[in-house]
Amino acid sequence: MVHLLPEGEPVIGVTSVAGEIFLLRGKGRDQVEVYDAITYRQLRRLTVPDLRSPQDMTSCAHAVCIYISDINGECVHRFDVQATAFTRWTVKDRPVGLSVNASHNVLVTFHEVRKIKEFSTLGDLLRELTLHDDVITPWHTIQTRSNEFVVCHGGPNDAVHRVCQISAEGSHIVHSHGGQPGSGHGRYDGPVRLAVDDNEFVFVADCDNRRVRLLSPTLGHVRDIVSRDHLKWLPCRLFLDVQRRRLYVADNEWNEKELKKFTSGRVVVFSV
Repeated sequence: MVHLLPEGEPVIGVTSVAGEIFLLRGKGRDQVEVYDAITYRQLRRLTVPDLRSPQDMTSCAHAVCIYISDINGECVHRFDVQATAFTRWTVKDRPVGLSVNASHNVLVTFHEVRKIKEFSTLGDLLRELTLHDDVITPWHTIQTRSNEFVVCHGGPNDAVHRVCQISAEGSHIVHSHGGQPGSGHGRYDGPVRLAVDDNEFVFVADCDNRRVRLLSPTLGHVRDIVSRDHLKWLPCRLFLDVQRRRLYVADNEWNEKELKKFTSGRVVVFSV
């Protein structure tokens, strides 16, 4: 661990672009906190107009922009960092996870309808894939250089919690890791977000097991790169800064007894 970004409202997303770290919190105003990526000094706060229920955040270095999924608004918000301009486009279903592929397009994951939709940076729908029948409640998708997809899936009531590598057309599972929910060597309990490095090793936020797992490009287990000893609460979001070799982990507190929701959050920064 190399740094802690401060505790506050629950962290919905974290990413970095143009030498700055963007941290999205679940609150009504000033939802985005901006920090210097080297000194970690807070620079400013931003309010995203008409943001209802944010679920994830990612960035595109090519377009120098930030994307935020809004599940109840059924839209994606786009923030142009250089122009400080906000736009949004509808996605027609309830979006959760976001990523950007090698073509600089946005991949949006829809857990309820089991779909991936690919949009241009301006919000044009380019294609739509329905996932394999065995992929239930997908949370996040990342596209590899070979155009296959890595997907993490499994909700609280689902019988299978896994990470899957899926063919480019979405029709079959090439590799998988996981099975019945659990805490053992080959199991997950809430695999909710992913990150992939330049060598296509996969980082998995295994939320309820309080760890981040590292998998090989064919989804073989390598090691737990972040354990519960490194975290105060639950790892809910990930961002990997490949150039700086930094892994940002959103660490959120879940209040089970009284509120049944996340109540606090922070970001833990690791050197990888």
